[in-house]
Amino acid sequence: MTIIIKSPREIQLMREAGSIVGRTLDVLAKHVRPGVTTAHLDAVAEREITSRGAVPSFKGYRGYPASLCTSINDEVVHGIPGKRVLREGDIVSLDVGAIYKGYHGDAAVTLPVGAVSRQAKDLMEATQGALFAGIDAAKVGARLSDISHAIQVYAESRGYSVVREYVGHSIGREMHEDLQIPNFGPPGRGPVLRSGMTLALEPMVNVGTWKTKVDADQWTVRTEDGSLSAHFEHTIAITDLGAEILTLP
Repeated sequence: MTIIIKSPREIQLMREAGSIVGRTLDVLAKHVRPGVTTAHLDAVAEREITSRGAVPSFKGYRGYPASLCTSINDEVVHGIPGKRVLREGDIVSLDVGAIYKGYHGDAAVTLPVGAVSRQAKDLMEATQGALFAGIDAAKVGARLSDISHAIQVYAESRGYSVVREYVGHSIGREMHEDLQIPNFGPPGRGPVLRSGMTLALEPMVNVGTWKTKVDADQWTVRTEDGSLSAHFEHTIAITDLGAEILTLP
């Protein structure tokens, strides 16, 4: 397990990469509406990333065919954009990654498509809250699993389950560096958090079981029981003053 501490210059480059990701998500949010295809969203994401001098992190990564992940309703992560049309009442996770001057930013949001159910609204609110609970726990001197525990407690206290098979990760020159950050587990375990560590936290939270399955495309992950899932993510840097979110617009 390799812990990589970033210099202030490296964190600045990651801040710039993260800003591109955040701005791309802001633009995408304006395109999410009934009748839009996920392929259109992918084209918007690629245009926004490349127009800002960056490269999409996902396209070609382990053979992934698109610049954006679009995961709808019971799809947890890694949904491939295509001809599918967004419908009123759907929720869609948009996961964006960008490489800028050799450094990665990675973030995701789950958005409503038109008017959605109270169940969907509550799930999205709880998942975003779980992300920020993890961010609040990311302090110098804490242990890595303190983040995991905070996410799990927040989500489960609201009646939801957290996905076990897919986790957050450290990030920098590589999209996935060595550290893995589960969204569950006891506190007080793993490496001590140090200033200069950069992490991508990404709770995936389900209405039903935490168990998942993978579609025949070998990418799209969905809930085993068909229940709704939401996904939020930010790239952060650990600092002496607390966690700094690097993927803000």
